[in-house]
Amino acid sequence: TTPTEFAGFDDLPTVANRAASHTPNAPRFDGDVSELPDRACWALQNLLTRRYISGDRQPQLWSWVAEYQDVLRGRLSELDLRLRIVDELQVAFVEQAGYDSRWGRKILKRETIHTYDAILALHLAKYVRAARDEPVLITREEIHELFAGVTNTIDRDLALFDKRIERALDKMEELEFLRKQRDDADTFIVSPVISAVMTASVITDLQRQFEQFIGSGDTGEVPPEDLADEPAERDDDAADLDGAYGENDEGDDW
Repeated sequence: TTPTEFAGFDDLPTVANRAASHTPNAPRFDGDVSELPDRACWALQNLLTRRYISGDRQPQLWSWVAEYQDVLRGRLSELDLRLRIVDELQVAFVEQAGYDSRWGRKILKRETIHTYDAILALHLAKYVRAARDEPVLITREEIHELFAGVTNTIDRDLALFDKRIERALDKMEELEFLRKQRDDADTFIVSPVISAVMTASVITDLQRQFEQFIGSGDTGEVPPEDLADEPAERDDDAADLDGAYGENDEGDDW
């Protein structure tokens, strides 16, 4: 026999969609007056204290940013910050908005990177863009070979030259653009995040500065646009970069 189809669905009580709700939960602490749900608050906190949020490394945080992105944009705008979301890479980060005001204050501080850091970042970004969706691996030896065009014209001291390249490599790890293979400390995966942070205009600007560097022999510092905005500490602008970030409870290991 064919069971009789239940026709009373319309009479059943409705269940509130908690995921779409922007109502806060119970207070997280004494004196909590937030108008946002806990997850939106935690997403906002992490956007302000991480270099970026990745769906690959922090899937829970990424889902909250995606869910509450409209309200997060509003809260960040109050601080003159823009929320950038790159859906195809599942990457979210904030950048400083620029405009003239005697009252405005920069929440993000720009990190000055050295010329060798910029050269390496430029090459890595180009590799990721050329590879499209394929993972990009690079060895320590290949990284040193990227600087072959600099050796004879600028750095005569090969030992110092190698140290500068190693410092650039360390910087890319610090910025989370490179991560070591767990079974091979001399092989690195290039994070696709670099192609989100380094836009085409940034790459063009770095290419121009790199050509000037090769031509002039300058070994100064390069502050490229939008390469690495860092959240500043509220009371200590001179603090080291590690102090500007909270402890990562999720995704510390690449």
